[in-house]
Amino acid sequence: MTHVAALGGTLADTIGDSARQRLVWLGLLAMPLLFPVAVPGMASAVGALCLFVAFGLCIGRSVSLPSWLARRELGVRVQMLLASMLSRTIRVLARFGRPRLLLLSNKAARVFNGMMLCVAGLSMAVPVPMVSFDNVLPALAIVLISWGLRLRDGLMLLAGYLATAAAVVSVTLFWWAGSVVVSELLTLAWI
Repeated sequence: MTHVAALGGTLADTIGDSARQRLVWLGLLAMPLLFPVAVPGMASAVGALCLFVAFGLCIGRSVSLPSWLARRELGVRVQMLLASMLSRTIRVLARFGRPRLLLLSNKAARVFNGMMLCVAGLSMAVPVPMVSFDNVLPALAIVLISWGLRLRDGLMLLAGYLATAAAVVSVTLFWWAGSVVVSELLTLAWI
């Protein structure tokens, strides 16, 4: 519950400086994308934050937010909404997540976990034309990896690795199918 108490007036104050704090917010922000209906542009924003957090994990220290983003003020209503969402999420995750398979979340696995989070973030950020549910698997991967790291739950991390692989395959297949459809449409247009 320290995250709820730590909500600040700016975005930088709210998400904090430590990787553990940022993983909480990344996992929370990716959760709405588990459903096929989301706010336009949200996937790109979550994907960018994911890359930011993943890079910090890989180098072993948090990367500062750009000053224009860090200084953004969060209104009282937004802070209350975030606090409510966070407390509900933590209550649910406390029932399921627990430290296990600690080898997957220890310091030696930090770079690998950062790379997996980076791949999941890239899968999220890549726009897939004409498909409304393309972000579900990358969002699932981000949620599982970020909460798995935060809770030191190796089982969640394993599921996150599998979801990341599935996300990469699905995005690749969507792009391949889209290119086939476009080439067929172009062929029909030339006939």
